[in-house]
Amino acid sequence: MKKLVAEFIGTFWLVLGGCGSAVLACNYPGAGIGFVGVSLAFGLTVISIAYALGHISGAHLNPAVSIGAWIAGRMETKDLVPYIVAQVLGGIAGAGILYVIATGNGQPIGGFATNGYGDFSPGKFDLVSAAVTEVVLTFIFLLVILGATDSRAPKGFAGLAIGLSLTLIHLISIPVTNTSVNPARSTSQALFVGGEALGQLWLFWLAPIAGAILAGVAYKSIFAEKQAN
Repeated sequence: MKKLVAEFIGTFWLVLGGCGSAVLACNYPGAGIGFVGVSLAFGLTVISIAYALGHISGAHLNPAVSIGAWIAGRMETKDLVPYIVAQVLGGIAGAGILYVIATGNGQPIGGFATNGYGDFSPGKFDLVSAAVTEVVLTFIFLLVILGATDSRAPKGFAGLAIGLSLTLIHLISIPVTNTSVNPARSTSQALFVGGEALGQLWLFWLAPIAGAILAGVAYKSIFAEKQAN
C-alpha cells in the first residue's frame, strides 16, 4: 500500500507540476515560461519525487516505466497492474486540481496540455511523426531509467539523470505531440477535454508502451549484469 500511495502522489505531482506549468504559465502575457520552462517543470517534478519517494516505490510515475521495468526483470508481476492503476488515478487527481485552478478566472481550459497529432499537434505533425517520436523517446527514457538505477551505476544520481532526460525529451517533442511518453499523464488531461483528445489517446498508450517494451528487452538482453562476461 505504501508503494501505491507513493505512485499516486508522485504521478499527481507530475501532472500538477508539469501540466500545470503548461496550462498556467507557458503563455502568460509578458512573463510566459515557454517550452523551456515547461520542459524544466516536468523534469523538476520527477527529480523531486525521485528523491522524496523513490526509495519507497521506485518513483515510476508512468505505466510505460512500470511495464519496461517489468520486462527488464526489475518489477514483480503482482505489482504491475496495481502500480498502473495508482498512476492513472494520481494523474486524474492532479488534472482535477489543475482544472479547478485553471477555471478560477472564468476562462475555458482550452487544450489543457493534452497530447495529439495532426490538427491537435502543436506543430501540426502527422500520426507517423507522432508515433515515431513517442516510441523512440520512450525507448531512450527507459534505457536511461534502467541504466541509472542499475546496481553498477553511480549511487545517488539516478533522480538527476532521469529528471534531466525527461527535460530533454520535452525540449525535443513538445512541438510534435506536446510530449507524452507517459500514458497516465495523457489520460488525465484527455479526460477533462474529451472529444478528439480522447479519440487520439490510444496512440499515447500504444506508442510509449511499445518503446518501453523494446527498451526492457534491449536492456535485459544486452546490458544486464548477467551479460557482463
